[in-house]
Amino acid sequence: MTHVVTDNCINCKHTDCVEVCPVDCFHEGANFLVIDPDECIDCTLCVDECPVDAIYADHEVPAGQEHYLSINGELAKQWPVISAKIPELPEAAEWDGRPNKLVLLIR
Repeated sequence: MTHVVTDNCINCKHTDCVEVCPVDCFHEGANFLVIDPDECIDCTLCVDECPVDAIYADHEVPAGQEHYLSINGELAKQWPVISAKIPELPEAAEWDGRPNKLVLLIR
């Protein structure tokens, strides 16, 4: 089992989750984070740290966001590992809770 970063992380990119990950399974893109499903040990520490509730266990991903399972796996292979907290994106608060942000994902 693994955890998955979903829609609400796009254009927010808080990294509180990264700071608590014991295996450095987060990868960073320009406006989104992903979890490497091969590295995640299902410790759940990241879930409570995400201030925008964007991280779910793979079997609890909200309906309509299942495509993030494959997106996390695909982009984790392309993006660099991030292991330290950095500032969220400047307009993160404005993007929190907006639906259907996949079209904004910068690959």
